[in-house]
Amino acid sequence: MLAAASAETYNLTDGTSVTGDVISFNDDGIIFRTGEDKYSDRILWTKFSQDALKLLAKNPKLRDYATPFIETPPPPHPELNVQVHSVSRLELPAKQSVIGALFSSFMGIVLLLLIYAANIYAGFEIAIFRSQPIGLVAGLAAVFPIVAPVIFLAMPTRAEAGATQQDMQMETGAPAGATAAPHAASAGAGQSAPAAEGQPATATTETVQVASAVSLPETQVFQRGQFTFNRRFFETKFSGFFGIARHGASKDMVLVIKTGRAQHIAERISRIAANDVHFEVLVGAARQEVTVPFGEIQEIQLKHKDA
Repeated sequence: MLAAASAETYNLTDGTSVTGDVISFNDDGIIFRTGEDKYSDRILWTKFSQDALKLLAKNPKLRDYATPFIETPPPPHPELNVQVHSVSRLELPAKQSVIGALFSSFMGIVLLLLIYAANIYAGFEIAIFRSQPIGLVAGLAAVFPIVAPVIFLAMPTRAEAGATQQDMQMETGAPAGATAAPHAASAGAGQSAPAAEGQPATATTETVQVASAVSLPETQVFQRGQFTFNRRFFETKFSGFFGIARHGASKDMVLVIKTGRAQHIAERISRIAANDVHFEVLVGAARQEVTVPFGEIQEIQLKHKDA
């Protein structure tokens, strides 16, 4: 196919250009006549620059071939008109102290009441721990929150009536009455000998009673402050009390557990947990299990059941 066209210069994508008349074209490209009896090779449509393609598209015969290779510029973005509207904002509360802020809100008041109740309960537990009057410590904790419980917690454990400072410092020992019992028994035995000349039967009975009292094992006392009452303490000190049938030296021994609320005489430790211990006590003719938390135990005595 030959086409008569004026000689034009067409730029190519590789930077070169071609000048001539279009004499042949098809779907693959165009052949130009560059001079007298000079022809170019068929130049592919993809090698023409955009300006060259637009120039070729002006020719009605070449328009359908060149138009698909002309890049269409993207449409311009419309200008956005952004309008910022004013919004309603929350008013910030007035600046005030932490305590004032707590009292000015419902949740703050509830939190303060919970802290106040926990303070009174702490006074109750500290009173049991330090063997202090529960009403006194709890009342002072209600009047002087936090300060009163801290003061009573820092105080030493109050000794029970009849206990001496020496008893409080003994690691393992008997109270004053139990320590003096053998000496009193010996004195009684010495006084009964002269009386035995006139009353042999009575003297013999007293001698047997004194001998039996002397043969009883010494009472051992474990007080809070000198010992830490926990699971390991009971498993090491009173291992003989865990069996259902007790044998050996602990067969006739009992445990006297003193707390701030009551006193229990236990014959066996039924089970033990991480925070409390369960004792089997004799109430009348029946046996029952009593649970005692470690924190409530003030003193433990290991003594003979007939002592």
